[in-house]
Amino acid sequence: MRKPFIAANWKMNKTLSETQEFISKFIPEVKDVSAVDIAIAPPFTSLALAAEQLKNTNVMVASQDVFYEEKGAYTGEVSPVMLVDTGCKYVIIGHSERRQYFNETDDIVNKKIRAAKKTGLGIIFCIGESLEEREAGKTFDILQREIEKGLEGIDPENMVIAYEPIWAIGTGKTASAEQAQEVHEYIRNKLNILYGKKSENLRIIYGGSVTPENIDLLMYCKDLDGALVGGASLKIESFTRIVKFRKVK
Repeated sequence: MRKPFIAANWKMNKTLSETQEFISKFIPEVKDVSAVDIAIAPPFTSLALAAEQLKNTNVMVASQDVFYEEKGAYTGEVSPVMLVDTGCKYVIIGHSERRQYFNETDDIVNKKIRAAKKTGLGIIFCIGESLEEREAGKTFDILQREIEKGLEGIDPENMVIAYEPIWAIGTGKTASAEQAQEVHEYIRNKLNILYGKKSENLRIIYGGSVTPENIDLLMYCKDLDGALVGGASLKIESFTRIVKFRKVK
C-alpha cells in the first residue's frame, strides 16, 4: 500500500516572516496526521528557517529547484549539497514552469535528478503536457519522452512522480478524475516497463489547480497517490483540508 504524499509548492511567494507565521499555525493543524507524508517547498530564502521550524515534526522541507553541480562558478545557483545542509528532504525537479520559462530540457532534468540522488535527496519529478499537445492527441507521446529521457539511468528509490498537465497549472482548470486516472494509469504502466516490481512502490501524484473542493474525488482514483499543490497551499485552511482529504466516489 503506497502512503499518500501531499506537497506544497509555494513558488515565488512568502517572505521569511510569512513563512514563519504559516508554519507556526499549520503544524498544530496537522500534528496528528500520520497516514500522509507532508512536505512544504518554500522559496530558497526560507528553506533554512522552514527546516528549523519543521524539525521533529511530521512535515518535511522540499526545495523548488536545484542545480546539477556540487559547487563552482555558477552565479545564483544552489547545489544539492547546499539543500541537504539546510535540512531539505526532497527537491522538485522538472516543473513545467522551469521547462517553460527557463528552457530546462529533458537532459538538464536528468542531470539534476542524478546530482540530487547522489546526496540522498528525495525527488519530486514533474511531467506533463500543454493544452496544444493534449488537443493534438500527443499527451502520451510527451509523457513517454519526458519519462524515458528524464529517468534515463536513474534508480527509482525515494522518488515521487508528479503529473502536472500544464494547461491546469494556475488556470483554475483541473483534469477530471477520469482524465487524471487515465494518465496516471499510463504512467504506472510505463514505470512498470522501466522498473518492474520496483514501480509498485513509486508514488504518482497529481498537480494542477488542486483545491479543497476537488481533492477528495481526485484521491479516489486508484493510481493517484497524492498531490503537488500550488495556490491552494498558500493558505493554512485550504492546505490543511487537502492534507486531510477524504476519498469519495
